[in-house]
Amino acid sequence: MSDSDAESLAWERAPSHYLSDRPPTHAVPPVPVSHYVTMRDGCRIALDVYLPAGGDRPAAGFPVILILTPYYRRFALREGHAPGTEASPNIALYRDAFVPRGYAVVAVDVRGTGASFGTRDSFRSPVEREDFGEIADWIVAQPWSDGTIGSTGISYLGAAACFLASTGHPAVKAIAPLFAVWNTYTDHLYPGGVLLNRLAESYDEIMVGLDHDRRDILAKLPYFNNPDYAGPHPVDEDTDGTLRDQAISAHRGNFHMPDFISEFRFSDDRLPYDPDFGSHSFNPCHYADGFRPDLAVLSVSGWMDGAGFSNGAIARFLSLPNPAQHLLIGPWDHGGRTNVSPWRQDATPGFPIMAEVLRFFDHYLAGRDAGLRAEAPIHYFTLHAEQWNAARSWPPAGGNLRLYPDAGGVLAEVPGPAGADSFQADFSHGTGTSTRYERLSALAVTEYYPDWPIREARMLSWTTAPLSGAGEIAGHPVINLNICASEADAVLHVYLSELTADGSLHYVTEGVLRALHRMTAPAPPEQNWSWPYRDFSRANSAPLVPGEVAELRFALLPTAWRFARGSRIRLSIAGADSDHYMQLPHGRPPHITIRRGSGSAAQASWIDLPWRPAP
Repeated sequence: MSDSDAESLAWERAPSHYLSDRPPTHAVPPVPVSHYVTMRDGCRIALDVYLPAGGDRPAAGFPVILILTPYYRRFALREGHAPGTEASPNIALYRDAFVPRGYAVVAVDVRGTGASFGTRDSFRSPVEREDFGEIADWIVAQPWSDGTIGSTGISYLGAAACFLASTGHPAVKAIAPLFAVWNTYTDHLYPGGVLLNRLAESYDEIMVGLDHDRRDILAKLPYFNNPDYAGPHPVDEDTDGTLRDQAISAHRGNFHMPDFISEFRFSDDRLPYDPDFGSHSFNPCHYADGFRPDLAVLSVSGWMDGAGFSNGAIARFLSLPNPAQHLLIGPWDHGGRTNVSPWRQDATPGFPIMAEVLRFFDHYLAGRDAGLRAEAPIHYFTLHAEQWNAARSWPPAGGNLRLYPDAGGVLAEVPGPAGADSFQADFSHGTGTSTRYERLSALAVTEYYPDWPIREARMLSWTTAPLSGAGEIAGHPVINLNICASEADAVLHVYLSELTADGSLHYVTEGVLRALHRMTAPAPPEQNWSWPYRDFSRANSAPLVPGEVAELRFALLPTAWRFARGSRIRLSIAGADSDHYMQLPHGRPPHITIRRGSGSAAQASWIDLPWRPAP
């Protein structure tokens, strides 16, 4: 099946149909004009400007799409490069969507990257955020600008769009963060309070390759391994690349992710040399009060979008009070490069994400009648049903199915007698290298969880009887575990699978929680979760007491999935994922007991599924 919207009834006017009625009116210039723009502290920031060529130029100027990237706005190309080599692989998607349709596109090397000067003192530094407001000032002062700015981009670029909006700059009218976090700490680096250590290492390798112009490193990375690439492109005034080389030299002082992120084992930790700098400093949600109330926001994600980027898209939609908000979640991995559905016809997505982004900016930035007022604010794709759906609120209206672990590996609709199941955490166990996490490391994964039956077989599991009718979940499954452990800390990795009638086992979703962070708290306004919230602070952490019962209630990552008639639902638990997460507690694999049954409320374990019978 396909994720195409062409025949879907979820839209009044499908994005692909909108695109077909919005033909190009201009051309993309062969090369952009590039400049250095000087910031308040003298730091020079490199940027490219693509103005629509040919066609009519509005007297008031063009609306502007601002792209803010640490991954090179443009590569220099080696002498004798292959004809037609794309010098801007990180920008071309946006350039080719917007410039031919009457938008100016400005692409920026953020401070400490590409041809820009300065150093990076953190991941998504607050200093960058201040730069973004100054860059917006520069844009609106240009004669080709009509004074309005939108911003979009995938991952880091999408979070940068949020930081730009949080400056409250009056020219910023609309942002479309694509596959981007809202809370960097929980959505990206410490899901469930557990460090994604392999991701920290792989991110650092990517950034050393880029920031230090280490082409030997980039040659190993699928996104940057074109042999024609020759470092960041100098700006026009830097005719011999001298300034670019000086900038690269300064980048050797940039932070290193494994060292930097280990400073924040708890969300309330602060840098020992800067008591004002904590994990909040690089979280877009921390600056939510700066968003103007008239700002329009389109949040896009996928059900297999990294460690928790779908949480970010949903939390942004639920937290911002802005009335002009839209949410789109499809059957995609991080960046929307792959259709992850096991029932897909083709790994290449058929949905035109950029058509929906264009439509959004046409409505809110260019003032065109794009028909958005007739559309529901939410569109999401249900896997296995292989269909798009529209909704007015999240989670979509539906019921709840509570399932209880029972004796003999049974997952039942009513609790059985009191009992327990036990296992010892296996610190060598992992989920492999074809998972939701690998795209975050710039690996070109297209087959997801191909060995899931082998991986899951090593876990403690419970399975329902065959379903008498098909049913769907849409939202966050919530697990409630009452455990005893032999150590003062433990990590619980929980997985949901569908065992189809033909015996195929399909990964559905997962969740993780460090037991130290089991305390829940009311969600603050900028993190208006519809699932159990915790702040992952040192202040609200507590070691387990070995042998004593403790309750862990947390959400699995959201999904929309149809379980077929005759399929079984399987719940599985492990104590480690060595392929992605740090080991906890260090060198002490805990023996973990899961309490189950109806002996007392304090011993109940269950999972709640946001369930409705399939239509």
